[in-house]
Amino acid sequence: MKAIRTNSLASIDDYAEVEIAVPEPMAGEVRIKVAACGVGYVDSLVALGRYQVKPPLPHIPGGEVSGWVDALGAGVSGLAVGDRVIAQVRGGFAERAIADARSVKRLPAGMAFEQAAGFRINYVTALHGLRDRAHLAAGEKLLVFGAAGGVGLAAVQVGCLLGATVIAVASTEEKRALAARHGAAITLDREVEGWRDRLRAAAGGGIDVVFDPACGPLFQPAFRSLNWGGRHLVVGFVGGPIPALPANLPLMKGASLVGVDYRQFAQVFEAGRADAELDELLGWVGDGRLNPPAGRVFPFSAYRDALTFALSGEGVAKTVLAVGMEAGRV
Repeated sequence: MKAIRTNSLASIDDYAEVEIAVPEPMAGEVRIKVAACGVGYVDSLVALGRYQVKPPLPHIPGGEVSGWVDALGAGVSGLAVGDRVIAQVRGGFAERAIADARSVKRLPAGMAFEQAAGFRINYVTALHGLRDRAHLAAGEKLLVFGAAGGVGLAAVQVGCLLGATVIAVASTEEKRALAARHGAAITLDREVEGWRDRLRAAAGGGIDVVFDPACGPLFQPAFRSLNWGGRHLVVGFVGGPIPALPANLPLMKGASLVGVDYRQFAQVFEAGRADAELDELLGWVGDGRLNPPAGRVFPFSAYRDALTFALSGEGVAKTVLAVGMEAGRV
């Protein structure tokens, strides 16, 4: 089968298409015929060895895929060959990949592969952050940075479903319009000069929760804009140098700075809750309450472009690598 692999994490140019043996599922595993693979900012960091957890070599990028069940390992029940699914896999930039059966979920009818490939991490992060960590209540004001990106747009949609008034911050008019189409009641630029005044005018006062995957130059102005008892969610650091916060600000605001880490939540400490929240989110897709957008889709041969684009921050939603979506591809 075809796969994208490297023996070095020095450069995206080190990745190449290779022919490797089709993997066989062991007990408790499922082999997935990959239709599409999500390509996020973290995937690109991992591919370059810049993430906090470095992969062993040789490395095939991609951990979040959509596709079809291709083979079942011993002891796997509740799934059948041919089922349309999403899964977490080892090496999603390949025509077939192995998943722990516990990570494999059937797709709701009508959910496209390109939507599903970028769904799990972004939407579980959003729901876990907003409901479990921030305890977002209906009627509260939610500020979302990077509101057109993968996890930001998920937070816009989930925040609306939880009953919040969503204020979306994004860099361009096009991105702000996208956030508005997906439920944001208010949109705002991210120019630092005068930003707090514009936020106050647009929101009619302070805000209650900040969902922040950027932690850029507006980190402190956003925290200062919190109402009493506000919560600022730290989701990621794509905005440059990691900012600092004077320790007196949480005291003065009665506010909290709260970390949201999908990897530790879903893979280390609370796998059962993460699994239940994914089921809940897929249920919302199935009943039409949630319609996740797909980002830019790259053909399999453009894998380097996909990794570079995901790292750039220029895209909207989650970037997708089309592996077997083309007819006759696998």
